[in-house]
Amino acid sequence: MVEWTDFERSTIKDIFAKIDYDCVGPAAFSRCLIVYPWTQRYFGNFGNLYNAAAIIGNPNVAKHGITIMHGLERGVKNMDHLTETYAELSVLHSEKLHVDPDNFKLISDCLTIVVASRMGKAFTGEVQAALQKFLAVVVFSLGRQYH
Repeated sequence: MVEWTDFERSTIKDIFAKIDYDCVGPAAFSRCLIVYPWTQRYFGNFGNLYNAAAIIGNPNVAKHGITIMHGLERGVKNMDHLTETYAELSVLHSEKLHVDPDNFKLISDCLTIVVASRMGKAFTGEVQAALQKFLAVVVFSLGRQYH
């Protein structure tokens, strides 16, 4: 079990309360597909992913980015039980979708970049540490079925 400080808890909750899922989710997921093009192989049914403009403008990409944000929101609400919270998604991604678990780390890195760009100077080292700790535990939890 992960130990969360009061600062970490409040910071994570504050970040997710203030960010616009409809902007941040699509931006982070688009960034992941553009920066790491091999991640596109799981989204062949999304239509045109041939270049950055197509990815950014793709409504399926935007929708999945928002889905990712709502999935993370579940974790924010269950910070003391992240492994259990993501158990079903871990099984889905490993056994049905066969997603490379390294991709969870890639999307978390892209999300960190997008959140940092939105928060500006408020994205201090301490805030980044709290966010990345949370995302690392989510990534671990999503990859748990693979171990």
